[in-house]
Amino acid sequence: MLVPRRIDLDQRREHLAHAVWAIIRERGIGAVSVRVVAAEAGVAVGSLRHVFPTRTELLQFSAELMLSRATDRIRSTPLTGAVEADALSLLRHVLPLEPDSRAELEVNLALIAEAPAVPELSPIRDQTYHQLTFLCEGIVQMLAPERDPAMRTEEARRLYALVDGLALHLLMEPADSDGEWALRMLRGEIARIRA
Repeated sequence: MLVPRRIDLDQRREHLAHAVWAIIRERGIGAVSVRVVAAEAGVAVGSLRHVFPTRTELLQFSAELMLSRATDRIRSTPLTGAVEADALSLLRHVLPLEPDSRAELEVNLALIAEAPAVPELSPIRDQTYHQLTFLCEGIVQMLAPERDPAMRTEEARRLYALVDGLALHLLMEPADSDGEWALRMLRGEIARIRA
């Protein structure tokens, strides 16, 4: 009997998080309030407050869900054993090349900017940073396992910086651009690390 109620609560939380993401993307994070999110989601304010009593809890869950979905996408990437192609497949997920990853990056940037005002978002921001660092370190390890650890760490930082820069540039382009120039740059960096 408790399982359906739990599923309903999880679905309601996700529905509200989607409303938060839509508001952030359309009007900015400053427009996110319990009342505005309730209206966007088509629920009563009291109903929303039953699930998320405060704006902070609503933002926290929305950020955590965004991170969880991105992580799941990366983890479910099929690897072929062709290390350069696998590296590119993994890194594609953190670039705003698809509607989901674009929306996630836009929302993530807004949440990072909000962290000084809402300190509860800082752990999620930090977790995102650490997971991307771990991804880049894993990719460098996959591409150049023979390098000494200090050099791999430096290569991972360089790769992370490149991915961040490419992601920001891609956000400035129309959503329907193919981003092929960014993928060419990534292929070049992957080949350089591998060499």
